Amino acid sequence: MIVRQTDDQDLDSIISVHESAFRQNDEALLTANLLIDPSAVPRLSLMAVVDGRPAGHVLFTRAIVSGAEPGITASILAPLAVIPEFQGRGLGGELIRNGLRQLTDKDTDLVFVLGHPAYYPRFGFRPAGALGLIAPYPIPPRHADAWMVQELKEGIVGTVEGRVICANALNKREYWVE
Repeated sequence: MIVRQTDDQDLDSIISVHESAFRQNDEALLTANLLIDPSAVPRLSLMAVVDGRPAGHVLFTRAIVSGAEPGITASILAPLAVIPEFQGRGLGGELIRNGLRQLTDKDTDLVFVLGHPAYYPRFGFRPAGALGLIAPYPIPPRHADAWMVQELKEGIVGTVEGRVICANALNKREYWVE
């Protein structure tokens, strides 16, 4: 397996990975929209390739924490997809780890995700709401732990609070129901 950054020629493969992973078009459409949304820049789009075949994809897009100092940088991890025949083999984890390393190298301070609270903590994510970092739309209390953050620079969490503002394509209530 190799993990590489995507380019414009990868759009069909990216959409195919998301359609296959989710067995419907919602995440594929969201991904396609985020890839052309100027408010999502800077973004990081990574593909896992196994035996020359696209097997997984992850997208990190720009986020802003309202009320934070101007120099604080953030991203949102969404979506992450691995085609069914490659699920359970660590591809999703490798995409996440690779993305977090690259974002660290690019001096990103915080990464947010709305996802499964049993999966993402193994990559360093922890509940964000309790830390004063509020999702773009309210998360029902029973799913509060699904809204998570990872600090890529020590000392940021605990010094900033506010609502997270996401890219326009992701700023729709239906994407924030966990």
